[in-house]
Amino acid sequence: MFGYILRRILQSIPVVLLVTIGAFSVIVLVPGDPAQHMLGYNATPESLRILREQLGLDRSISQQFWDFFRGVVVGDFGESILKKESVRTVVGERAIVSLFLLGYAVLVALLISIPIAIVSALRKNRWPDHILRLTSMITFAMPSFWLGLLLALWFGLYLGWFPVGGYNDGSIFKAFHTLTLPAVTVGLYLAPLLARSLRSSLIEELDRDYVDAARARGFAESRVVGKHVLRNSLISTVTVLSLNVGYLLSGTVIVENVFAIPGLGTLIVDAVMQRDYPLIQALTLFFGVAVIATNLLADLSYAVLDPRIRLSRKR
Repeated sequence: MFGYILRRILQSIPVVLLVTIGAFSVIVLVPGDPAQHMLGYNATPESLRILREQLGLDRSISQQFWDFFRGVVVGDFGESILKKESVRTVVGERAIVSLFLLGYAVLVALLISIPIAIVSALRKNRWPDHILRLTSMITFAMPSFWLGLLLALWFGLYLGWFPVGGYNDGSIFKAFHTLTLPAVTVGLYLAPLLARSLRSSLIEELDRDYVDAARARGFAESRVVGKHVLRNSLISTVTVLSLNVGYLLSGTVIVENVFAIPGLGTLIVDAVMQRDYPLIQALTLFFGVAVIATNLLADLSYAVLDPRIRLSRKR
């Protein structure tokens, strides 16, 4: 198993290098002078010269890439033009909020999708199945920004149960409370995808011989479904979840701006609007590596969910 993990990590290195090249190209491929874009056309020649030296634009392309790559290795992306502090510090502080929101949203999606998938699979082609599938389709069709505004209007303004924006990290309870509406917004986008995939896997597993054998031996239906069928069906759910990480990150960007959450979503919008290229490069690399790492973790989790995969890799 250790050999497989090491091999998968080594296979991910070329992809990370490609993402690094893509992040570096943010400055190289920008038409015109990046320093001119950042400071505006009324900037003095002296201020342009200083900024070019700060960004390393006065060096050759190869030297610029080497400096950028060396900075990536040690985690030094320079100073943010917008925030006037280390890019690593800015991204690190915002990443905590975004990752918390993303994890909370995945939890919400699982709590919604798993019961829906189980009921739909056990009541296949009956009225509960039809109602749940129709509801999932309607929810998935709703734009995330519109759904977020709707939740903020009802549960924030009218009922007053949750704040309509901002983030409070004074305690874990306050953090969960302020991120509930954003997490539900993102989770409602993901839940129909997971429910549909899990329902298909559950239906397939319920037709297998080991399920009939377990029922014949008198095992309770809850034990058969919960302990055996559900676990074997979760592999497809992990796959769908890992494949949609990029969409989740983009959805988080929209939701963070709707609810004014100080995460990576609002940060990248501010960086693009202010043409903060060092910050844009770091965020591009962060999102790319996050997708790669999530797919790697999903691949490794298959062995935990299905012992047959673990045994086949040992052979």
